[in-house]
Amino acid sequence: MRWLAYEAVITQVTGDQETQTAEGTQTLQTIEVEITSGDRAGKTLTIQSNTIGDPNAPKFQTGDGVLIEIATGPDGQEQATIIEFIRSTPLYVLFFIFVAVTLLIARRRGLASLAGMAISFLITFQFVIPRILSGADPLLIAILAAAVIIPITFYLSHGLNRKTSAAIVGTLVSLVTTGILAVLFIQAAKLSGYGAEEATSLQQASADTLNIKGLLLAGIVIGLLGIFDDITVSQAAIVYQLKQASPAITFRELYARAMDIGRDHIASLVNTLVLVYAGAALPLLLLFTSGAVPFDQVINYEAVAEEIVRTLVASIGLILAVPITTLLTAFFVSGAPRPVRVSYPPPPPMPAGWRKS
Repeated sequence: MRWLAYEAVITQVTGDQETQTAEGTQTLQTIEVEITSGDRAGKTLTIQSNTIGDPNAPKFQTGDGVLIEIATGPDGQEQATIIEFIRSTPLYVLFFIFVAVTLLIARRRGLASLAGMAISFLITFQFVIPRILSGADPLLIAILAAAVIIPITFYLSHGLNRKTSAAIVGTLVSLVTTGILAVLFIQAAKLSGYGAEEATSLQQASADTLNIKGLLLAGIVIGLLGIFDDITVSQAAIVYQLKQASPAITFRELYARAMDIGRDHIASLVNTLVLVYAGAALPLLLLFTSGAVPFDQVINYEAVAEEIVRTLVASIGLILAVPITTLLTAFFVSGAPRPVRVSYPPPPPMPAGWRKS
């Protein structure tokens, strides 16, 4: 069986009926759509939408834009199904609001950061994804992409200076350390990478065999890039500000003072990261905790264990990034050559009666 997707608009909805069944409320809609894209543009189809026991199931209305899937069976019979609403318009509006707010508040820095974001997307879609789909090692590709993305985006957003260079070195060292930690614990927990349904669907849709476990590792590495930007640049800036305020400060004291501030940064970032991952996996957590399965059994399910490893590895990487970046930046600043002032003795007095010709 083969299938094709088309954009369409609903022109008429009839037979909006609800009946009670043993499985719950059954809603039946007869929907007429007009295809607006592809080789079938202008063609009209009638589709039956039938939902049972789902109070949150969408109800279609005249004028809604939808994506339909037309499947052709071995006997040549076609069956059309509505698979999604067309949501591109509100998404584009939201993106333009994001760009406008960034430029309005951050101005020139905001423009530079948007350029860095565009480059990151370009590298991801033109290099990372095609190489992974062609069978390359996802972790190696992610590290190579990070080695290109980090310097470009950091220098664009924060300027070409020693502070940014120190943050780049700290980020790369921290990223490699986190990658090694992720490899060790994904192996120890015997994670296959199939904890998410998307991984299974991707493997089935791909013509070649993909390294799904490597894809999990690559996702951890790429997901940390943006967070490392925040923490490493901040720590490097703190060290430089402390050194500028007190040029005579020793290396040991500079590191200690910067780490005192960095510990507050760690506390807020780790809490933020845990909440972000918990929010993203909330439906999954509710699914497992709503039953009678004990916690020590729930964490053995790969879907749960994968999120735990992802969250803890990322948090450890963030914590390590603070002392690594602080140490490297303090070394760069303390080891920077200082200008030497040379004092010359005053010239001897000229003989009496001497005049310059």
